[in-house]
This record gives sequence, C-alpha cells and structure tokens, in this order.
Amino acid sequence: MMQARPPIVSILGHVDHGKTSLLDKIRKSNLAAKEPGQITQAIGAYQIDWKGKKITFLDTPGHEAFTNLRSRGVKVADVAVLVVAADDGVMPQTKESIKIIKEAKIPLIVAINKIDLPTASINKVKGQLAENGVLIEEYGGKVVVVPISAKTGQGIDQFLEMILLVAEMEELKADPQGNFEGAVIEAKKDRLCGPLATILIKNGTLKTQELIECEGVLGKVKLMEDDKKEKLKEAWPSQPVQILGFSDLPPVGAKVVLGTQLKTENKIEKKKITPNVSQEKKLKIILRADSSGSLEAILGILPPEVEVILREVGDVNESDILLAKTFQAKIFSFNTKISSSVAKLSLQEKVEIENFQVIYDLVDKIEEEVLEMVEPTKDRQILGKAEVIAEFEIKGDRIAGAKVILGRINKNDKVYLERMNEIVAETTIKSMKEKKQDVLQAELGQEFGVVFNPQVDFKKEDVIVAW
Repeated sequence: MMQARPPIVSILGHVDHGKTSLLDKIRKSNLAAKEPGQITQAIGAYQIDWKGKKITFLDTPGHEAFTNLRSRGVKVADVAVLVVAADDGVMPQTKESIKIIKEAKIPLIVAINKIDLPTASINKVKGQLAENGVLIEEYGGKVVVVPISAKTGQGIDQFLEMILLVAEMEELKADPQGNFEGAVIEAKKDRLCGPLATILIKNGTLKTQELIECEGVLGKVKLMEDDKKEKLKEAWPSQPVQILGFSDLPPVGAKVVLGTQLKTENKIEKKKITPNVSQEKKLKIILRADSSGSLEAILGILPPEVEVILREVGDVNESDILLAKTFQAKIFSFNTKISSSVAKLSLQEKVEIENFQVIYDLVDKIEEEVLEMVEPTKDRQILGKAEVIAEFEIKGDRIAGAKVILGRINKNDKVYLERMNEIVAETTIKSMKEKKQDVLQAELGQEFGVVFNPQVDFKKEDVIVAW
C-alpha cells in the first residue's frame, strides 16, 4: 500500500558557499573538516529526524569538476536546495546548478547563506537570481527563499519547515511492501572489504541476505549500514544505506533491484581501455580513484590530449606500474594509497606516480603536463644550444661530443634534446669535459664532451638545448 515517505533533498551550489557546513549544522556534525580541502568531492547521503519527521539530504560537490555528480544527485531527488553565499552571489556553478534543477523539473528552494557576514547582501543575491531565471515569491514567482547562516544557525528551523512544506505539497509516496527499487549514489572499493555501494531506497524494503542486481552486477546484502555507521537489518523508502556484498562495483546512478525481480544479460562496462593508435601527440596516463563518482568526474574534464590507458577504482598496484612502463605512461591517483612495495617498484621501473587529495589539483597537474607536452618550451628562457657531432663510450659512460652553436652550455643548466625540431628527452648534465679536463661551461664555437643524467638515447645531429 502506498504511504507517505520522507523527501529526498539535493543540495547544490558553488564551491565554498556552505553546502556541507549547512548539513553540519543540521546534523550537529563536522563533515566539512573531514573533507580534503574542506570541499565535498563525492555525493554524501544523510538522513535526519526533525520534529518527528525524516528528511534525506544529498550533499553534492560544488566544484566545476563534478557536473555529472551534481546532475545525478538531482535525478534521484524530490526537492532541490540551491545554496548561494550572501557575500559572493551567483557564481559559475550556481548558474550550472540552476540549469540542472530546471532540467530535472523538481521544486526549488533557495538558501541564501552567510547572512552573518558584514559584506552580505541578500537583495543583491535576489536580483542576480532573477537575472538567471529564478523568480522568487517576492518578485511574483514561486521559488521560496530562506536567508540562513550555517555558522550561527539563524534561519535553519525555517529552512527545514519550508522543505517539509514543499514536500507535503508534492505528496511523495512509496510502497514499503512493493517491488524494491534503489539507486546507486556512490561506489568504491575498500581494500579490506571489497566493493561498497551507497544505495538510496526508492521503493520497497531492502533486507540483509537478499540477492540484489544492478545492470548485470550481482550481489548479496552481507552488511548494511546507515549514514551513522549503525548496522541495519532492513531499510525503507528514502533511506540511504551503504551495502557490502556486490561482486563488483555497480555503475553509479544505476537502478538496483532484487535479484529475483530482473533478469538481464547486460554486463558491466570493462574498465580497461585499449589505447588508440594515433599519430596525434597524447599524454598517456593510468588513472586511479577512490570511488566511481570521483573517477567519472575526472574522466569528464580531462583535456582531449590525454589518452587513458587504464582507469579503475582502488589503490595503485604493481600491475599498473608494469603497464605504465609498457606504454610509457604516467600514473595519477586520487585519494588512494601507495604501498611501499608499489613505490619501490615505481622507482625501479622509473614510472612516475602522482597522488592527490583534492581533485582540481590533480586536473591542474594533468593540464600542466599536457601544456608541457604540446608547448614544451613555453615560458623557458633558452640559454644555449649545442649540436651533437660525435658519439663514444668511456668506462661504460656514453658520451656525446658536441659543439656550441648558440649562447653557452653550463653544467648546471637544465637541458633537453631536440631531434628534427621535436623534443625527444629531458635530462641534466652529469659531467662536461674539454680535452679530458672537467669544465663548468662551454662557450660559442667550443667543442666538449657531455655525460647525461639520466642517460638519454642521443644521436648525431641532435641539438642539446640549455634553459
């Protein structure tokens, strides 16, 4: 039988406008302080009990990298809350969130946050909202606006009352005894437990030991916890739970049903991507992340010059090192751990691993690498050039005989090797000699011998460029 269910509320807005701080205040917790960089980087689902009524909140990321996560958060929500900072006003992700909410066609409540600040201007925010197609009640529209302070708690009670009022008008219902349906909010691999999935119950009741299925990924509910880490035996409509028991990571945003409800031959998409054979210059990378949502967000904003050899959820392993060496790729990981054995192997195989705790730091680094690849001499001051005119070996050291053709070459310079006007290697100078004597610098027209560190595969007519 259909019964009233708690509203599912998606909180959206620009980065640092106070979305997670608002939830902190509501839950009397300290979620924001636990986030790297104090920004939300995955969808969190939380349920509160306020004056005897439950409300489920989805905390979606505000940074521009998380467009897909924000969109997915709204798709399962009944009500959207747009948080706008009173001192900052409407910003790029605010506008994007407005677009997502309109496309979802669900009720909107605007929470103007940080009204406790001396620079706050509620009227300015209202005007900017109108300019972006959000007509509030004061201006003859239907959108409710609630001024709040997540810091002091001002306006929070009114804010919660408005959510329940809007939800009541929507007449939200579900059948706890009906066919079970859930949605995957987030999925990640735990090193000890294996695949973990955050599920939001949409209809029916989910119990432990039941068989579940999500787009071909099978599982059995071995363990179920709520957002407070309390173990549950069953979960009801609008309740978010974390489940242990899937055989593999289920697709984020996909529907979950009981194993007996749906039979499908669909298989989860393979994570390994076969590299394209292309003459176009590409930055080859292996990408690791802590969750499917993070992985999806990163993949969605990578520059076109990036070729992803492998993208997977979980920690970097030794197979990744060997694969990276084979394809001459770099490894980028987000919010994962690097074991000592993996770190040791990466040094042995000379494979770079870079790990990040904040997603836009990772993306910025990849963009830097791409720029370095596409325009490697950008912002470099060229100090000198020398042409390789001979090649010989002494005591195991491969020595390039060279002649300075521009400026000068100094032993302490950074250098790269050019061949046919393309950079083929970056290196440093281990030693310089002129007629068997160590020298620090070679001037224009001077011939000298040079040993590189690390060794590079130079050829005659290559150009050594100092910068």
